Amino acid sequence: MGHNFENCVRMNGTLQCADPCQEYTVLNDDWRSTKNTSPQNLHCDQHVDWQGWYRLFLGQTSAHIPERCVAERRCGTHAPLWITTPHPTQSGQIVSRTVCNSWSGSCCYFSSHTIHVKLCYGNYFVYKLVWPISCYYAYCAEGFTCQITISLT
Repeated sequence: MGHNFENCVRMNGTLQCADPCQEYTVLNDDWRSTKNTSPQNLHCDQHVDWQGWYRLFLGQTSAHIPERCVAERRCGTHAPLWITTPHPTQSGQIVSRTVCNSWSGSCCYFSSHTIHVKLCYGNYFVYKLVWPISCYYAYCAEGFTCQITISLT
């Protein structure tokens, strides 16, 4: 049962399990944006009580954790958290991903921990997030970029 990483919680002594694509917490913090370069109001995800699975939003738009090095002092924190390998490409697939952080001139100052990622039907991701090792570390978010060419003739 534990291998499919469903969102399982113990309620009244019985294990209740749900698909994390249906049972997730929305994480909608504008400060997590990779575009945020403000040094004010630093955030640290070690203070968050991470439970279960999360879906990232920036405003009304579904977002994801970057798959590339994010410059330090972005995403409302000192050391932005990003994942080192791409998201899953098969719907329903759950993968584990190493989280790195940018600090002190290194893209991966600590290869700090592992999170789980699931690609949901409807083309969005949910994440099983865990505490970073210290402060100030926070998960980054970026919107999906679509290349749309409009020709005005």
